[in-house]
Amino acid sequence: MKKRELSANDYGMAWLRIAIGILFLIFAQYKILETKFVDGGGFDSWIHRFLAGGAYPFMAPLLRDFVLPHAHVLALVVAYGELCIGLALVAGILVKPAGFFGFLYMLILLFSSNYPGAQAPVWEYFGAALNHLVLALCFLAFEMSDAGRVWSLPAYVRRRYIIQRRTESAQEADLPSGASNVFGK
Repeated sequence: MKKRELSANDYGMAWLRIAIGILFLIFAQYKILETKFVDGGGFDSWIHRFLAGGAYPFMAPLLRDFVLPHAHVLALVVAYGELCIGLALVAGILVKPAGFFGFLYMLILLFSSNYPGAQAPVWEYFGAALNHLVLALCFLAFEMSDAGRVWSLPAYVRRRYIIQRRTESAQEADLPSGASNVFGK
């Protein structure tokens, strides 16, 4: 497989990936470090707000009958899920799985909180969902692209490995004829 040159798109996707990763780290840190979200009713209060006027009709039973009875565990899943997504995006590792789970998370939030009402025109569905829809599309782009190609831990390791291999090859090429290196090559 031929290696393609880096483009402005690669850097643009990397910038977007890192920016969204930092946002998710900010979201996760307050949920993890402050006990209000997990143990202080913060998560529960959001679910009750969603049920009071934001959930799509098909989501309301799920929120009421599954999410609320398991609120503590799901609050931990949300907090640490955001942490994992944020770390993956900032470090550029497991970007495609982070994109998948981020996309899924944004769809769950969209359908839990952005219902404009049964009589709303179609454009209002998109307008009401804009805050989650934009992030969902970003996560979908991460899923479909090679957003971890630059400014990532794997790219750094690959670059270091390539430099090391080139240095070793150059050193081997400088050996006199019939001589061997330490490993007998």
